[in-house]
Amino acid sequence: MEIIHTSVLLQECLQYLAPDHGGSLMIDGTLGEGGHTEAFLTRYPDLHIIGIDADQKIQEKAKERLAQFGDRVSFYNGWSDVFFSEYPDAETKPDRILIDLGISLFHYEKSGRGFSFRSDEPLDMRLDPSYPQSAADLVNTMNETALADLIYQFGEERYSRRISKAICEKRGLSKFSTAKALADCIYSAVPGEYRHGRIHPATRTFQALRIAVNEELSRLPGLLSLALDVLAPNGKLGVITFHSLEDRIVKNYFRDMGKKCTCPPEVPICRCGGKAKVEVLTKKSVSPQEDEIRVNPPSRSARLRVVRKLSYEEENK
Repeated sequence: MEIIHTSVLLQECLQYLAPDHGGSLMIDGTLGEGGHTEAFLTRYPDLHIIGIDADQKIQEKAKERLAQFGDRVSFYNGWSDVFFSEYPDAETKPDRILIDLGISLFHYEKSGRGFSFRSDEPLDMRLDPSYPQSAADLVNTMNETALADLIYQFGEERYSRRISKAICEKRGLSKFSTAKALADCIYSAVPGEYRHGRIHPATRTFQALRIAVNEELSRLPGLLSLALDVLAPNGKLGVITFHSLEDRIVKNYFRDMGKKCTCPPEVPICRCGGKAKVEVLTKKSVSPQEDEIRVNPPSRSARLRVVRKLSYEEENK
């Protein structure tokens, strides 16, 4: 079978999330084409993994790839936060959880849903096709100010106002239906010097729309909390991020969960009674080595952060 996506920070994940004992259970919260799961199942013969993905199409590819491992791997089609929220208390708690927040190269090249600004595909961008709102719905219905704010907030795009104005003017003549039509509109809207920068001028706007359509940032805090609740004591949670917006959320959440006291600095004596929930194992985020970046340039922006859930005894010291 054809594998489109190359998993990032693979060796680092294998190192930080190595099982402590045989028969461990791991959850791959963003299965994709199954690259991380395949590596873990190969390296650790006694490991069992549950692979989760909201996109049934890509999950079918993962099932084919991982068929060799038989009942050591099982699958859940849906969102990770929903899976964790419904996880039965009586079930075996996972010792390891990996969440890779990146979008698979499969989606850009093979999904047919307009994730890439280079494609003439329908302007969709839904990871789960059953989701009610597509990217086309957003760009064709949002008012100019709200659209500009969305592009600026989720894409950190400096020309968000100009881009939104151009989109609203263009859609007044003809609604946007393809990714290429939107990309061409954005290209024409930005200054000449911005068209020939390090990245395509539509990159940040497409990122913003994808984040909004799939509610990526709004779901993330809940996902982290639910994953930590499900994780077994002494278990490890690793999260891979790809841009500053999501990395900031993960960094701050892990930092807060690692604090014993959350009282304001001006309060001399702790009154909150807070307890640290985790030990942060990556004081700084882990980045890809130059060798990986050379072979897989999209990995350049990947960052891995890992925490260990404290045992009950450690938490109550």
